[in-house]
Amino acid sequence: MSSLASLVGLAGVGSWAWLLTMRGAFWRIERAPHAPSPESWPEVVAVIPARDEAEVIGDAVESLLSQNYPGILSVVVVDDNSSDGTAELARARAESMGVAGRLSVVRAPDLPPGWTGKMWAQNFGVTTARAWRPNAELLLLTDADISHGKGELRYMVAKLLHLGLDMASLMVRLRTESIWEKAVVPAFVFFFRMLYPFSWVSDPRSTTAAAAGGYVLTRPATLERIGGIKSIKDALIDDCTLAAAAKAEGCRLTLDLAEESVSLRGYNGPSGLWKMISRSAYTQLRHSPWLLLGTILAMLVIFVAPPILAFRQGGGASTGALAWAAMTLSYYPIIRYYRLLPVWAPLLPVVTLFYLGATFHSAVKYWRGEGGEWKGRIQDKQPAGARA
Repeated sequence: MSSLASLVGLAGVGSWAWLLTMRGAFWRIERAPHAPSPESWPEVVAVIPARDEAEVIGDAVESLLSQNYPGILSVVVVDDNSSDGTAELARARAESMGVAGRLSVVRAPDLPPGWTGKMWAQNFGVTTARAWRPNAELLLLTDADISHGKGELRYMVAKLLHLGLDMASLMVRLRTESIWEKAVVPAFVFFFRMLYPFSWVSDPRSTTAAAAGGYVLTRPATLERIGGIKSIKDALIDDCTLAAAAKAEGCRLTLDLAEESVSLRGYNGPSGLWKMISRSAYTQLRHSPWLLLGTILAMLVIFVAPPILAFRQGGGASTGALAWAAMTLSYYPIIRYYRLLPVWAPLLPVVTLFYLGATFHSAVKYWRGEGGEWKGRIQDKQPAGARA
């Protein structure tokens, strides 16, 4: 047992040595300097797919229509068959601001087979935007639960133009108000950055591609190069699928953490956070039992085992403590980004168990043919014939 503990300890500390030095410095958080302002600011149209978003759509629309952006900015809200007055609330907010002419609210046609709900609504929104504002040079693909910082669009447009980018995405600051959100949300961003190092996303020599669906600024020509939204019509992890399709066509991308823009969506305790992870975790693993097994074993060795070894007597204690220290130091920047107390940093191993449970649950639901549920729609379930 002592030799096994020593082996696990060595594996853990070796893994952290590799992660910290060979994984694109995923743990570092640095805000790029502001790009110089362009000579003229391009027209932008924001597209918001919305399904039963009455609680947040007004604030999202207002945050866009009140942007400190020198160019023309319009907003298209696609009402995806909402039952709670989402469309009316969006119109009412624009009217109360006196800018109703800058907002177009359209109703998405019925969802056809082969499309996911968001992709269908987004595709209809892009088509509407292109017809309504044909001179717009940029599209902002965003969500109904995002409150946009007043200067964020100006910053992102300047960056995209200065660097000659085809697509620039921001991962907005997710909500961390409850104790459960404080525990789980920073880890979500940490794991995402580990899986998709942002520096690799920006490197045209790397095949790593990712985006955050809440904020994707892109050129219409970029969507045309990949065959439009319809080319990813069945995507469940739509943001990263879109980015991968764009980078495969030679497009230049960036992905950063937002400074001002925040998510308005709460997660309703541990069950809501569990569903957030479970909904797409097994999709991320390409529905492979072997990838699931490998992921569980790797996360146990890299994240869970180090503190256990550190508190035991005998082999593996020193390497476990060293791995735990490396983990804590690498996790601290995201804890600081979320303005949380440093005490959360050493607790990542405990949070990892929550993620492992939700990931395994995602696989079980897929195997049972139940899939993940989002806005009343079941998605990503194993076909009945495959279960027979």
